[in-house]
Amino acid sequence: MSNQFKAIVINQTENNFTREIKNLEKSFFKIGDVLVDVDYSGLNYKDALILNNGGKLVKEYPQIPGVDFSGKVLESENVDFKIGDNVISTGWRVGEIYPGGYAQLAKVKSEFLVKTPEKLTNKNAMILGTAGLTALLCSFAIKAREELLLGEKINDVLVTGATGGVGSIAVMILSKLGYKVTAVTGKKDQNDFLKKLGASNIINRKEFESEPKLLSKGLWDGVVDTVGGTILANVISQTKHSGIVAACGNAGGIKLNTSVMPFILRGIKLWGIDSISISIKRREFLWNEMVNLINFEILEKYTKIVGLEELLNIFPNILKGEVAGRVLVDVKK
Repeated sequence: MSNQFKAIVINQTENNFTREIKNLEKSFFKIGDVLVDVDYSGLNYKDALILNNGGKLVKEYPQIPGVDFSGKVLESENVDFKIGDNVISTGWRVGEIYPGGYAQLAKVKSEFLVKTPEKLTNKNAMILGTAGLTALLCSFAIKAREELLLGEKINDVLVTGATGGVGSIAVMILSKLGYKVTAVTGKKDQNDFLKKLGASNIINRKEFESEPKLLSKGLWDGVVDTVGGTILANVISQTKHSGIVAACGNAGGIKLNTSVMPFILRGIKLWGIDSISISIKRREFLWNEMVNLINFEILEKYTKIVGLEELLNIFPNILKGEVAGRVLVDVKK
């Protein structure tokens, strides 16, 4: 095996930020006990922020971005991972403070890895990636109303930012769980895409961009919000009594203009979703659940496959809200 590998490297020197594809030596890796031959990575909103200017997330340069990857173990100092094992890495600030997945090789701490379930390919794992993991966490938070809180049956569920990575997968999962899913999007040309994922209704995003009321008519048993800001404030005001709002995004803003009224008078739960630091045990459970809830034939039709060079050209599109579905990065393409 060659000691050289290709990777995207970002660097910051004074006011000059650069991103380029380089050939690196394995000596680039300073920590980690498992070396992985990377097959695929993905493009998430956070990845685009990091590729753009570091996104105030990268603390040490030069760095290899890419918060996700899947591949095969090449070398291991941990008995739990053997050469040839298929593995997945998401979160743990890989691609931020540790070298990430936009490379043909990755070396990480073994506690950052889970084995790819037998029924899941490395390709499909990265079609999902952090977006899929987050979508499933959001969906299970909604489901908790029935299963953990012993609440009434869930019928009507809203998903904001529905054409994005998290939103589109959440639409599919929630529909698979048997809920009536209403998708919120500003992209009128993506209605067919959302319908095929399982959306029953589609609402224009503009309906959620006005000044929110303290309480509006209760419409939703549960909400998956991937946007934040004014849209999150509006959906909270429209959530029915005992409803759950799973919040996982802030592209629409980090401030929340609401009051205690929805939480006190309607008993609404605002459930923050983090997929970065969840336990390995929980990750293993979630990845094994994916095969039962995802139709990969449909999802793959709306997945764009790019190599490292093309990635550098298209990543700004996700920051502009111009990407629908998933972008899969084939690091060997």
